[in-house]
Amino acid sequence: MPFNRSIKIAPSILAADFANFGAECRAIEAQGADWVHVDVMDGHFVPNLTFGPAMCAALRPHIKGVMDVHLMIAPVDPYLEAFASAGADIITAHVEAGPHIHRTLQAIRGLGKKAGVALNPGTPVEAVADLLDMVDMVCVMTVNPGFGGQSFLSGQLAKIARLRSLIGDCPVHIEVDGGVTVETAPLVAKAGADALVAGSAVFKGGSVADPGGYGVNIRAIRAAAEAAIG
Repeated sequence: MPFNRSIKIAPSILAADFANFGAECRAIEAQGADWVHVDVMDGHFVPNLTFGPAMCAALRPHIKGVMDVHLMIAPVDPYLEAFASAGADIITAHVEAGPHIHRTLQAIRGLGKKAGVALNPGTPVEAVADLLDMVDMVCVMTVNPGFGGQSFLSGQLAKIARLRSLIGDCPVHIEVDGGVTVETAPLVAKAGADALVAGSAVFKGGSVADPGGYGVNIRAIRAAAEAAIG
């Protein structure tokens, strides 16, 4: 994963066909997805239950590129090794998920993975200001985590911009997760994000049998974001 600030589209498989995940992953990559985003929810830290390490391991052979695993679970530390062994390339933990996020990030990097830290909408940027030398990515939640298909929280744009200023020249990605569409992609890109997670905005109008719609959506989101940053 060489670092660059080009726009990356990371479709969230939370919006895919649950009965056909392997084919869905192959389809979105073939249609231009840069990363495959896997939302792991535990029904405790967030009010939903999704995937575990076994699902990630099953998906790994179907993903040629980056598997971007977002752990919305607490506690998170006991599961890091399992997700690393399952083939995650990026493992993102929430700063709110436990008292020792510094230790969590050390553990992720110790497992040979890229380390991400996520911020809920109510958590200020200052919560990660002292962690930027330990992370490869900061994920700004632009919805309250737990469900797909929510509306974008525009108040988070200022947070993205503040984070971009804090990061400066450090090789740290800014990912945005929640409510990303053709309309909101330019806003987050202009604020400083380079990795855009999109669920329903990618998967609407397409299917494994007819994946062309996925490509249309991915290209439209990318073009809208790139146009905003010139």
